[in-house]
Amino acid sequence: MKLTSTSFGHNQRIPGRCCFGIADPLQHMKLGENRNPQLAWSDLPDRAQSLLLICVDTDVPSSLDDFNQEGRTISAELPRVDFIHWVMANIPANDASIAEGECSDTVTTGGKEDPPGPRGSRQGINDYSRFMAGNPDMQGDYFGYDGPCPPWNDSIVHHYRFRLHALDVPELSLPARFTADEAIKAANGHVLDHVELTGIYSLNPSLD
Repeated sequence: MKLTSTSFGHNQRIPGRCCFGIADPLQHMKLGENRNPQLAWSDLPDRAQSLLLICVDTDVPSSLDDFNQEGRTISAELPRVDFIHWVMANIPANDASIAEGECSDTVTTGGKEDPPGPRGSRQGINDYSRFMAGNPDMQGDYFGYDGPCPPWNDSIVHHYRFRLHALDVPELSLPARFTADEAIKAANGHVLDHVELTGIYSLNPSLD
């Protein structure tokens, strides 16, 4: 299997236009264009009937104590956890692509309710749904893609892993509001092959 992008190269920086947050010299961060990156896939297994796409940041701080705090830095030694930025299931199993901005082209307050995607596909909620809970201005169900927005005081660059799984079933049985964990559980035992494309991003100017 192959997974490529014209928006960024493997292990290269994701452009700001594909991010939820971009650097701002006065406020550290401001909202970006939040365009999904272009993705193209090919060389699928012969028995593939559908695809599952997940984007996860594997470098999120496990504690929010120092999160975006003036005069403080998030240590590189702090344990890290996953943060899901995108989950899309039931993608048709054929060599195809998604254009940049096709599934997301802005930050939607409260989350996108029904984001566009390949015909027949379904998009679940990402972890902004959990992160924004309790914020009356931003809370809601964030379906589909919402891009990088790492802490601006983090001492490490974040890695965003776009993982594409080829499945031997035409669709996964999932609730209307599903998470990446639920999609992975439903796909268990049906994965024929998988591929990963990784992009990096940081809002810390000292890491540029």
